[in-house]
Amino acid sequence: MLVLLAGIFVVHIATVIMLFVSTIANVWMVNSSVSGTISSGLWLMCNKTCSQLPVSSRDEASLKAVQAFMILSIIFSVVALILFIIQLFTLEKGKRFYMTGAVMLVCWMCILIAVSIYTARFTGKRPYFTNPHHGYCFILAWICFCFSFIIGILYLVLRKK
Repeated sequence: MLVLLAGIFVVHIATVIMLFVSTIANVWMVNSSVSGTISSGLWLMCNKTCSQLPVSSRDEASLKAVQAFMILSIIFSVVALILFIIQLFTLEKGKRFYMTGAVMLVCWMCILIAVSIYTARFTGKRPYFTNPHHGYCFILAWICFCFSFIIGILYLVLRKK
């Protein structure tokens, strides 16, 4: 049981780190061309230097929603990690980590909303990209989506023995 708890804890910490990286780094979409590599993220567009991300007025609200939900997912993931540590030392034997699982599933939902909005509104629709493909931050966000769902379900069914 201790090995299972330690494994879940390590995967949870890895998920938090990957959420930070995918939110902060500016490599959600990448354009590889002869002139160089251009990447754009949630905050900036980078070539050799980074500049403000050019977004049309109709897509600005969508980008703000993606930014907000990614930040919320980080917050909920960290809160779930803190709750897990608190419940690990305060729960009685035989009790389940319901609160931790519920908060982690809220994190999962925030990631789902953010990545879905980004996929629907921004994938392949950059006028300054000629050969776009997804960057590692976009892929990390989907990996965090999977991990947070698995961790949330495991917390709901996991008992403290």
